[in-house]
Amino acid sequence: MTERIRGSYNATIAASYLGYITQAIVNNFAPLLFLILARDFSLSLAQITVITTLNFAVQLLVDLLSARVVDRIGYRRCIVAAHVLAAAGLIGMAVLPRIMPPYAGLLTSVVLYAIGGGITEVLISPIVEACPTRRKEAAMSLLHSFYCWGHVGLVLLTTAFLAAFGEHTWPILTCLWALIPLGNMVLFTQVPLADINEGREPLSLCRLLGQGTFWLLLGLMVCAGASEQAMSQWASAFAESSLHISKTMGDLAGPCVFAALMGLSRALYGKFAHKIPLRGFMLGSSVLCILCYLAAMQTGSPVLSMVGCALCGFSVGIFWPGTFSMAALALPGGGTAMYALMALAGDLGCSAGPTVVGLVADASQGRLQAGLGASVLFPAMMLTGILLISRRKTKQ
Repeated sequence: MTERIRGSYNATIAASYLGYITQAIVNNFAPLLFLILARDFSLSLAQITVITTLNFAVQLLVDLLSARVVDRIGYRRCIVAAHVLAAAGLIGMAVLPRIMPPYAGLLTSVVLYAIGGGITEVLISPIVEACPTRRKEAAMSLLHSFYCWGHVGLVLLTTAFLAAFGEHTWPILTCLWALIPLGNMVLFTQVPLADINEGREPLSLCRLLGQGTFWLLLGLMVCAGASEQAMSQWASAFAESSLHISKTMGDLAGPCVFAALMGLSRALYGKFAHKIPLRGFMLGSSVLCILCYLAAMQTGSPVLSMVGCALCGFSVGIFWPGTFSMAALALPGGGTAMYALMALAGDLGCSAGPTVVGLVADASQGRLQAGLGASVLFPAMMLTGILLISRRKTKQ
């Protein structure tokens, strides 16, 4: 069995799928426990907010440092270490607050799994891109769908576990989720890893930054992250405010449905990529995303607003993996630096999108529709950027 795994790139791709499930756990598990953590450790909302802020701040820093560090250390060592850190951070959530000051223990755990999550985000896409598969765009889209399936499974299983065994059992559940990165760590010690640059001399950072196409791709990544998270992060609150439903139903009707449809979009493109041009699918998705945001901001029809919110998940599905695939085709020698900086740009978009919604909504007497209406700028810029890259490619 071990020899079969060592010689199979299918095992590499499977490990990469589990890597994105790990990433989904790292980013979305703690928010499900926010109220429980606040109660158990007497934390304020401001202290709880720092948990999310610290997670993404550390991941941004890791994205930046990876551009220079990963090639020196090696992909295998880095991806194995990433899973060890992710598991350590999850287990630390259950253990550290009980052996040191609780808040310091939680923040230490966040830093550990955030480092692991940041390294995973940078490395998984180039690892799959380097595998000798014929339909790389399909493989990339299917890969990113597993983040969505991981998010959906995390919400459903966590909700079911806590409902069945009680909220006081959350430390046990945390350790159970840590088994996924631990198991995948072992798998990544065995699977084959192809040459990321495929025998080419990688572009230097200076040459990469001198490419106009690269800056356009960075802009697309910012728009991809912002278009996705502007709706995703506010979907639950939007469901409650628009349809006046409970928190549990709001989570299911909002972020859970959003993530499921985003995963469906990526899985469908992964299956039918040989029939659908990537550029055409991304252009169509951009137009659909604009329409979804416009539908969500309609105050006269809550049902139409929720349909727009749900379909937005489908429309943004291809943005992130599609932009990675466009970069691999346009800049084949980009190497680790390209993927790291693109992950950095995507994370900046993930932070900017929800911030715009919140600021505009606050300035509009708390009307989330106004905030979502302002965010239509992001898919509109996505559409424009794809057209500009296509025009540059045609001229070349």
